[in-house]
Amino acid sequence: MHPADQLRVPLVDIAAQHAEIEHELAPQLQDILRRAAFIGGKEVELFERQFADFLGARHCIGVGNGTDALELALRGAGVRPGQEVIVPANTFIATVEAVVRMGAVPVLADVDEEHLLLDPDAVASSVTSRTAAIIPVHLFGQVAPVERLAEIAVRCGAVIIEDAAQAQGATRFGRSAGTLGHVAATSFYPGKNLGAAGDAGAVITDDDGTARMVRLLSAHGSERKYEHEVMGINSRLDTIQAAVLLTKLKRLPEWNEHRRQAAALYQALLADLGAVRTPRSAAGNSDVWHVFVVRLAERDRVAACLNESGVSTGVHYPAPIHHTEAWRRLGLASGSYPVAEAAARQILSLPIYPHITVRQQEHVVASLRAAVDGGQP
Repeated sequence: MHPADQLRVPLVDIAAQHAEIEHELAPQLQDILRRAAFIGGKEVELFERQFADFLGARHCIGVGNGTDALELALRGAGVRPGQEVIVPANTFIATVEAVVRMGAVPVLADVDEEHLLLDPDAVASSVTSRTAAIIPVHLFGQVAPVERLAEIAVRCGAVIIEDAAQAQGATRFGRSAGTLGHVAATSFYPGKNLGAAGDAGAVITDDDGTARMVRLLSAHGSERKYEHEVMGINSRLDTIQAAVLLTKLKRLPEWNEHRRQAAALYQALLADLGAVRTPRSAAGNSDVWHVFVVRLAERDRVAACLNESGVSTGVHYPAPIHHTEAWRRLGLASGSYPVAEAAARQILSLPIYPHITVRQQEHVVASLRAAVDGGQP
């Protein structure tokens, strides 16, 4: 096949989402520009209310990005500098950055073999007298076993702070990711299931005191202009991003269902390919497949073959936290987190997004089969 005629499948297709909403969003953006209403206002307030309602939460506080959301959630929940926060070894770097930025100490724990989510047994072994918080990351659009982690948190006096950036709309035993702990943080980075047209994030909680503190902290410690109660930062959800998120939120249940259908098709198409291990939802979960992560040998060679076949892939993530250059200072040797380390060598994210077609998925799987066999389709 000539390269120009080759079917190409991107890892994500954000442009397709924006094409679907453009007719509805454009007048809203023009109105915002006419009003010069760029910070706060009705769009932000409406999105915060609607997203809280969507999750079944009491409060949603829009902020500038997901990393700020994590830091503000930690500070709002009362975690203090010097205290320890347990995080999974195979998360995006922002989870650890947020802990360090507010002065706490990250403590890594391994993940379970089946779902690569924070392992409660590993968490229990990591608890010390200084443990103040546990951050389950709802990785890949799955929901971590928060109820088991909450039992550990109660015993050691810690709080559960969910990192729900990849799981907007996912549920566990009927409850939404982001409502299972004391407070949660999420990102609306454009590639997320609910993505903005730039950076944006939110903090979600049912606790009135935590919500008030997060609002204070995100606005220079101030409820009223030039009156500052605490030392805060500047991290606000802007009006244009709120308008984008409002427009997409109406479609999120449908888009998530399309992701589930795409995941089910991958499962069916790959069922007989023993060399490729496909993901499975945990009992009680309704996952939203932010990414579809398989495990296989010779990951890098297979990914290169797929790329030559027009299929884009990703690795989430190529190194556990303690193997990244930035965090080697933690002094944790290879072998400290064997499940996360082994997974980092094997995982490969296949294309998945609401607008992916059956033909595209069939091309992905055909290319994957050929790559695993050592050839090209």
